[in-house]
Amino acid sequence: MDTRSSSMRAHARGAVRPTLLAVVAIIVLLAVASWFLIIQPHQELVMQDGGGHPSTPVSTDKISVPPPANVEAMDVNQLLAEARKAMNDHRVLAPAGNNAFEFYLKALEKQPGNPVATDALRETFPFAASGAEQAINGRDFNEAQREIDLLAKADPANYTVTILRSKLDAQRKLLDKEQQQALDQQRQQQLAAEKASADKAAQKLASEQKVQQPVEQQKPTTEAPVAQQQVAAAEAKPASEAAAATEPVLIRTVQPRYPTQARRANQEGWVVVSYNVDTDGNVNGVKVLDAQPRHLFDREAVDAVERWKFKPATRNGVPVEANRQQRIVFKLNQ
Repeated sequence: MDTRSSSMRAHARGAVRPTLLAVVAIIVLLAVASWFLIIQPHQELVMQDGGGHPSTPVSTDKISVPPPANVEAMDVNQLLAEARKAMNDHRVLAPAGNNAFEFYLKALEKQPGNPVATDALRETFPFAASGAEQAINGRDFNEAQREIDLLAKADPANYTVTILRSKLDAQRKLLDKEQQQALDQQRQQQLAAEKASADKAAQKLASEQKVQQPVEQQKPTTEAPVAQQQVAAAEAKPASEAAAATEPVLIRTVQPRYPTQARRANQEGWVVVSYNVDTDGNVNGVKVLDAQPRHLFDREAVDAVERWKFKPATRNGVPVEANRQQRIVFKLNQ
């Protein structure tokens, strides 16, 4: 009797194990099917309806994408769709006229309080603010000002906007100070060079007068002083002309804009340009003589030098044109 009962229990346990494994396998298969057929499509639908709200930091890199043909004529749904495209392309604040912030703000103009646009601006604000701060640190002041203005439209009361404006103002003042220091240093060097040239000419004239003096003593005629005066006048003429000639003096400089492409790649370099300073002190005929790396910084260097202003060169007090060369270094802030 006991032997029969033990055999039945063992048989029952052997039958339960395959059944349990089959039940577990069915549950796993149902869970996987539910994920692909129900949960994942539902999440994608919610993401689309929510305007593509980012849950991770987004980049504010400037991507060149053609803007929509007529933004003003778009309705709210079209603007939200364009905003989602911009978010997917990481066009949060830039380029101007074709970024997520401007599309969301335009949607709020057409439909104040739109929850999709409101939530998207709120969730994206910290990452957009980080992009504006990068523009400030890169001294791309015009772009930084534009991005800060967009942030202020999205959330005027946010204290981050005040901080960014303070940083922008501080960087502008620092750049002005650096430019003024560079200008003062160049003026000092120019004055020192002119003084050294005048001193050298005076020393040469004095030494030549000492050489002529014994000759006059050996020839005590009435014509000797006249000859001496003529020689002295002939020798003094080049010196006076040298003293009367001045080089152009830089009175206003413009720092070149650091190319975005080079900044992203942490690329530094230099450009050597030649240019003419006309009689009004304006710069023209800017040409690139050499650069390293080639073509990366050329445009920014030329654009900056063309906006420089000089006190023109003179000869005997008359303004004249002059040609100069300048090496412009592009160095990232460490």
